Amino acid sequence: MSDIIKLTAAEIAAKIASGELTAVEVTEAHLARIEAVDEKVHAFLHVDREGALAQARAVDAKRERGERLGPLAGVPLALKDIFTTEGIPTTVGSKILEGWIPPYDATVTQRLKAADVVILGKTNMDEFAMGSSTENSAYGPTGNPWDLTRIPGGSGGGSSAALAAFQAPLAIGTDTGGSIRQPAAVTGTVGVKPTYGGVSRYGMVAFSSSLDQGGPCARTVLDAALLHEVIAGHDPMDSTSIDAPVPAVVEAARNGSVSGMRVGVVKQFRGEGYQPGVVQRFDESVELLKELGAEVVELDCPSFDLALSAYYLIAPSECSSNLARFDGLRYGARVGDDGTHSAEEVTSLTREAGFGPEVKRRVMLGTYALSSGYYDAYYGSAQKVRTLIKQEFEQAFEQVDVIVSPTTPTTAFPIGERADDPMAMYLADLCTIPTNLAGNAAMSLPCGLAPEDNLPVGLQIIAPAMKDDRLYKVGAAVEAAFVERWGHPLIEEAPSL
Repeated sequence: MSDIIKLTAAEIAAKIASGELTAVEVTEAHLARIEAVDEKVHAFLHVDREGALAQARAVDAKRERGERLGPLAGVPLALKDIFTTEGIPTTVGSKILEGWIPPYDATVTQRLKAADVVILGKTNMDEFAMGSSTENSAYGPTGNPWDLTRIPGGSGGGSSAALAAFQAPLAIGTDTGGSIRQPAAVTGTVGVKPTYGGVSRYGMVAFSSSLDQGGPCARTVLDAALLHEVIAGHDPMDSTSIDAPVPAVVEAARNGSVSGMRVGVVKQFRGEGYQPGVVQRFDESVELLKELGAEVVELDCPSFDLALSAYYLIAPSECSSNLARFDGLRYGARVGDDGTHSAEEVTSLTREAGFGPEVKRRVMLGTYALSSGYYDAYYGSAQKVRTLIKQEFEQAFEQVDVIVSPTTPTTAFPIGERADDPMAMYLADLCTIPTNLAGNAAMSLPCGLAPEDNLPVGLQIIAPAMKDDRLYKVGAAVEAAFVERWGHPLIEEAPSL
């Protein structure tokens, strides 16, 4: 089992295609790993053992019939519990949807099944994807496999923890303000936020519709690229979906190089609040890029300092609108329906019992920002800042091919450390939020361990919209250089569970 679970997704797929391994063997190995360690990690909210084995048997039957297998056929995957899955619970980490079983699959779920990817189950997350630590899940926090007393990032901490704990070689996350990249950074894995509209949002429970974006999570850049190609592409069911060819991300990942590229470093992405070890590893990564043949260009993007404030007006405003559908009347939990309460009272009682503190905080903030007399002062002003950030990105990309930064200002912090300080929690997404506001593509990949705590540090790469292939071209080159120097991917240094 230990040999199988340490393989990359690309290696697993190749061994299944050649007959060296069966999909059932691979699936059973990962299910056994989940059974052995998930009581400690708590990466999964629901494990679909029978469904996963049925999918694996179907892959093996295809191979025996001589049918062509896709590039990820038979590879297990952990799916963030924000995507609807027919016949399997989708809770979004909330009590208000506890036990809800959707009658349909999200487009991402459909595409995974069509590609013969084996879905192991649904992963833990901050409730409605609101958080930076996976402590806001109604079903309890997830631990970081590097140190179970620390957070695995958020909101998709379950997906990142599943990768780091070798419970799955692939995972799916969503990124509204950094919820794919930030968990990747603190768990030593790879996470990609595709261009907004590059991956369908149909069937992905909405938090902030102009910011939410699903994307691939993996332990290597190539694995992330292979998964990206499976889930990306135009979807007529999603009005924000981009009707354009998917960038050649797999080709870019197989041919990584930064020679002759111009790489931007934004001066706003460092300073007070950044952990010394994070800055040290980032500076070393910049020097590495120079050694690999890149030209480094200093950039000044003053509006980026306002990104956090703008985000925490725009996202809660959209959240207050999207979550209005959870009224206790149509689906999900229902409280107080005993014949003595009005429909309005049932809705109020259901939301009181079903929503957690962080969701309530953001709904209240967003409703206030959208209220009569405050709309222009708050939401309208935040949208103007968003436009400035987008313009500064456009100006920056006239000078450089990609931008790099630390993914997070610090390494994984202890569970509970920031629970009573929302502002400190929000600062975890300081480097990731500008990209969501602009709709660009971005990746986080490991760039070493911080010397003061021996925990993973993430390097963020940002590319222009619909230039996702640049992420993989640069990411693959950096990853290869790290592997050459240390002999193996960083994640293998993680302590044994």
